[in-house]
Amino acid sequence: MIKLTINGKVREYAEGTSYEKIAEEYQKDYPARIALVRLNGKIRELMHDVERDGDLEFLTLKDSPGHKAYVRTAIMLMIKAFREELGSNDGKVRVKVEFTVGHGYYCTLRGDVSLSEDLLARVEKRMKDDVAAGIRVLKKSLPIEEAISLFHKQRMTDKKSLFRYRRSSSVNVYRIGDLCDYYYGYMLPDVSYLTAFSLKRYKDGFVLILPDRKKPDVLPVFDERDNLFAQLELNTHWGEMMGIETVGDLNDLIVRGETEQIILVQEALQERRIGELAKKIHDREGVKFVMIAGPSSSGKTTFANRLSIQLRTWGLVPHLISLDDYYNDRDKAPLDENGKPNFECLEALNVEGFNRDMVALLKGEEIELPQYNFLSGKSERSGRMLKLGAEDVLVIEGIHGLNDQMSHALPAESKFKIYISALTTLSIDMHNRIPTTDARLLRRIVRDARTRGATAAHTIGMWDSVRRGEENYIFPFQESADEMFNSAQIYELAILKQFAEPLLFAVEKGTREYDEAKRLLKFLDYFVGMDQDAVPNNSICREFVGGSCFRV
Repeated sequence: MIKLTINGKVREYAEGTSYEKIAEEYQKDYPARIALVRLNGKIRELMHDVERDGDLEFLTLKDSPGHKAYVRTAIMLMIKAFREELGSNDGKVRVKVEFTVGHGYYCTLRGDVSLSEDLLARVEKRMKDDVAAGIRVLKKSLPIEEAISLFHKQRMTDKKSLFRYRRSSSVNVYRIGDLCDYYYGYMLPDVSYLTAFSLKRYKDGFVLILPDRKKPDVLPVFDERDNLFAQLELNTHWGEMMGIETVGDLNDLIVRGETEQIILVQEALQERRIGELAKKIHDREGVKFVMIAGPSSSGKTTFANRLSIQLRTWGLVPHLISLDDYYNDRDKAPLDENGKPNFECLEALNVEGFNRDMVALLKGEEIELPQYNFLSGKSERSGRMLKLGAEDVLVIEGIHGLNDQMSHALPAESKFKIYISALTTLSIDMHNRIPTTDARLLRRIVRDARTRGATAAHTIGMWDSVRRGEENYIFPFQESADEMFNSAQIYELAILKQFAEPLLFAVEKGTREYDEAKRLLKFLDYFVGMDQDAVPNNSICREFVGGSCFRV
């Protein structure tokens, strides 16, 4: 018999009992479906049998690992349904999971097939029939060569390229019905767990709409974010131009010694885009304030500096201002629901002071800009005097830059708003996308360790709080921006790998941050590392790994 401590009580189970069977006993005590378990700090899938004594915890669809398992399982079920509906089990028609747009996972069809509403309806019906039938998700570990042969028969050439660089001798392969596939991460034990999903035609492809983890049983309304989509599509096009759609493609170019070319082309594409934004600012009459906002680790500081340089090429005189310098004194910070200071809400800033200064500048008056001392937590005099001339323009960067309440006293025509984020369009393979938040988290882990001496565990531990702030104060305003800029660089994860891995290995087993550190390490293992020497000193990548020519 195997002894498990569950919710503080010891229970005994016979060998061969599945975690799914145990979860069924405790499901009534949880508000959402149990999706995974954690045994002695290690996450296990429900289809496995309990194999040793220990402490057992349950993870539901409201937990991040459980929600990710829901997404992966839904994607695999969708691909199975497409292959069966199109009679394309030979892989001649393939589904590519491109990126996320709101609650939708944007996908395209590759091959000689016409996408239609009728086809999507038939595929969705097949998916629902499989859910009703409760088809099991099977898992098997295969030697790498055997897995490559299997996927070659299914014409999944992207898997072959990815596995070429795997250090391990085996790989986990999942099966639903006749479809075998590989997924980066945990899966659900059967498709009956997929209670909510839908397919919707969008642009040249379609979206798989899935629930948010906060409400795992509720299918949200698809929020069409056309501006965001345009930037994601642009960067997808850039990747296709460079011959890099997947990590395997990137690795192939790295081992062929083409790293410098990759970096130079990527940097040139971003510089061209920044130049286009500068021209639009110059051409719009009356612009005096360029408002820049974006989530954590988007590269806002480097972008603001590079944009300022491009503005100078059009005869404008830019002045960089950080909204952080308009923080109220720390002892005046509002409190959050837990009674802790909330430095991310709008009320943490001296909004009226900012508007008073900006209006004075518009009137041609001279002002002294404030300076916030983060050590003392107080606003101080900076001695930096400013008066706007005819060609002067302020480049203002901060979390609330797109919120019109922050600049309520300024005429709308005087503002040009830019949303910036690292919107990763590189995929692990055709069916495994790289979450944008993963790239930003790795950027922040590397930067915080270098500039603040912070451990990876500390950065991972605060990431949920950072994400909540972004969802409340940044993401709601992104579609109101005049323009968007995607700071993600197709090569950067191969650079960050060398810096992030030692930091992640230092996260201690048994801590809450360990699961996430282990997941990120597995993710980075897909990449062949790149040397940073060829990265120019004005690159956004330099803001995180060091060596920037800007004060970042």
